[in-house]
Parts: sequence; C-alpha cells; structure tokens
Amino acid sequence: MSDSSDHRATRRGFLISLGVIAGGAFLLRDRFPGARLARAASGETFPVQHTDAEWRSMLTPAQYDVLRQEGTERSFSSPLDYETRNGTYSCAGCQNKLFASDTKYDSGTGWPSFWQPLPDAVAQRSDTTLGMVRDEVHCRRCGGHLGHVFDDGPRPTGLRYCMNGVALQFTSAST
Repeated sequence: MSDSSDHRATRRGFLISLGVIAGGAFLLRDRFPGARLARAASGETFPVQHTDAEWRSMLTPAQYDVLRQEGTERSFSSPLDYETRNGTYSCAGCQNKLFASDTKYDSGTGWPSFWQPLPDAVAQRSDTTLGMVRDEVHCRRCGGHLGHVFDDGPRPTGLRYCMNGVALQFTSAST
C-alpha cells in the first residue's frame, strides 16, 4: 500500500470512529439522564418551580423528556410543525407565552421554527452536548428546554428558533 493509501485508510478509520462515538453518545444519552440534569442543578432558579415528581405528573412522558431532561423529539413528528393558523405558542410546562404565529416559518428542518420570540419569554445558555457548541433556548418562566437557536434564519432577525413541538402548546387566535 502506498503512503497516500495509508493516509486515506487512516483518515477513513478516524472518521468512522468519530461517527461511532457520536452515534453511541446520542443513543446512550437516555441511559444517563443525570448528565442532562447537571445544568438544571446548576443553581438557576425560575419563577415557576416544581419537584421532579410534580413535573412527571403534570407532563406527558414526551414533554417531560424534552422540557425537563433536555431531550429532542424526532424531526417531522410534531403536528405544530404544520400549524398555519394565527395564534400563540406557549410553554407546555407553565403556559408562558413564547412565540406569535406571525414569526413562524417553514425552515424545512422538521421542527416548528420562529424568527423571534415574544419579549422576555425565553432565555439562552450555551449547550456543549453532542460535541458541538449550540445556543439552547429555555422558557424564562419555568426553565423548560425548548430547543436551540441558530443564525441561519430569515430576515429581519436572521435567527432560527428551532423548537421541539412537544414543548409547546398552540392557542388559536380565533378561540
């Protein structure tokens, strides 16, 4: 084997190893939920607080996984990704109003996406899970994990608030 073939084989093996490690970390994340709770135990406090048992009784298992365990729903699985009526999107944990429907757009990612939250509705913090740096978005009122914000959205903000639909509740303006 030539030196260039050795180099390609080594590089290919390295990339495959990285993929296996990243995939394994993603698949095993539910086996070690304490790792995701580390941030919740960091001393942050929020106006709405409940014990873990109370959150479990108030939320569906999917809502609990996303809002309290920082999970992610499967893309294209939320009916809210396809919602087009006028209304308001609120936190499924505390009913804090988060996004207006006129800031929602189809990002093609499979999650409800918005270019701007309502004033003082959300807060952000750095998320370094999965080996990358992202800006996590959480509810300012209860601290529930909503999703992440990226800088590839439309005008006027250029932001994409990519939210887990299960973490949201939609209220139509006509109701």
